[in-house]
Amino acid sequence: MKALSVRGDYIMDIIAGKKKIEYRTLKTNYRGPLLMCSTAKKVAGAAPGYAICVVNLKSIQYFPFEDLYYWNIELADVIKPIHMKGQLKLFNVDDDLIKPISRKEFEKEVQPLIYTPKRKRSNKNAILNVFRIVK
Repeated sequence: MKALSVRGDYIMDIIAGKKKIEYRTLKTNYRGPLLMCSTAKKVAGAAPGYAICVVNLKSIQYFPFEDLYYWNIELADVIKPIHMKGQLKLFNVDDDLIKPISRKEFEKEVQPLIYTPKRKRSNKNAILNVFRIVK
């Protein structure tokens, strides 16, 4: 199956039904199922470095004013997460790795993979330490 690397939060928006268009600077003649792979960049609320859903690439429209292609997509399936290193363009992934699962199973499988940033330490202690040094 053809695959595409996308920011993890965008993939979560696709699964939630909030994102129907992927903006790209390249076009392709390919139409059909597309495995969505989350980039390795750690974004809160996403599963970095995993392929977690399949979409259908229905059509592509070019908008010259923005110099962008609008890839019209729709969610086809959520899948058992596959650890994957993304690439810059469309790439191929073995179909045997892709296993559709139910939404309930998906939530169980993906939840432990979701990146949650650690809370930043308060600067309050650092400021107090500075005042101690000044005295």
